Amino acid sequence: MFVFRLDTHSGVPPYLQLVQQVRQAVLLGFLQPGDRLPLIREVVEDLAINPNTVAKAYRQMEQENLVTGRPGQGTFVTEQQSAAMSPSTYTSLRRGLATWLRRAYEAGLDEQAVDALFTSVHQQTRNEDVA
Repeated sequence: MFVFRLDTHSGVPPYLQLVQQVRQAVLLGFLQPGDRLPLIREVVEDLAINPNTVAKAYRQMEQENLVTGRPGQGTFVTEQQSAAMSPSTYTSLRRGLATWLRRAYEAGLDEQAVDALFTSVHQQTRNEDVA
């Protein structure tokens, strides 16, 4: 079963953290169409957060067509328009990123510098792809 986690130091609202975790899990293939998310009550118990926060996240995911609620059964991941990446692609990309991160830390960059460098290159690459 999928387990949510919260980072209280991230500055990101808890409901958005839940939405982002499901988005990422679907994209990476950890959640498949038909998989059931934990019940709101279970998330509330596990994370000790307000039920309205979890309900807001689930509503947001339904609006984005990430999940669909089935009365009396739960909330399930929907079929996505773009397929999740293959496990071999995921493994290859993860290894490459891990190597890059090790090199960045060995070069003396701290976490903020790594985040800034990644973000700037990511934005530059996205802008090049759009142009």
